[in-house]
Amino acid sequence: MSKIISDPGAFQKLFADFEHVAFKLEVRRAYGLPSEDIPFQQFLNGQDPGVAWLQNWLDLMESQTSTGKRVERVRVVDDPPSDYLRFEIFVTPHNLAAGEDIRYLDRDQARRLNLPNHDFWLFDSRTLAVLHFDSDNVFLGFETIDAVEEILRHCYWRDVAWTHARSFSDYRP
Repeated sequence: MSKIISDPGAFQKLFADFEHVAFKLEVRRAYGLPSEDIPFQQFLNGQDPGVAWLQNWLDLMESQTSTGKRVERVRVVDDPPSDYLRFEIFVTPHNLAAGEDIRYLDRDQARRLNLPNHDFWLFDSRTLAVLHFDSDNVFLGFETIDAVEEILRHCYWRDVAWTHARSFSDYRP
C-alpha cells in the first residue's frame, strides 16, 4: 500500500493536471468535511446555506470544464437518501452549472453490479486516487495507485457505474 497523502495542494494539483476527463465514484452515505459543517446544519434546519462555502470548488470546476475538460461523478444513493446525500442533491444544480456531470445510481443496483465500496477519482484513465476516510467520515487523504491492473479495474467500474446511473434530471427525488 502506498502512502496516504493529506496535502490539499497535492489533491488540487490532480485537478489542475488532468487533460480530458476526471471521474469520481461516490459510495459514502456521509462526508465529514469541516467546510460543510455549518452549511449542512443550516440545510438540516430548513435554511438555504448558499454556496459561498463551495465557491472555490465551483470556480475550479468551471475553469476546467470551460476548456473542454469533463468532470463526471456517479453518486451511489439510498432510497430514501441519507440526510447528507439530500444535502448533496440540494447543492447539485450549482455543480451542474459549473460544468460537472453528476449522475445517480441506486445502492442496491451498485451492489448487484459489484461496484467497489470505496470512493475514488480517476483522471484520464491513467491516474487513480483512492480516497480514505476515518470512522467518523472525515477525509484523511488519498493514495495514488499506479498499478495498471488496478487502474483498469477502476476504469471498468467507472464504465459500469456511468452506464447504469441516471442523470440528475431523471433521478431528482
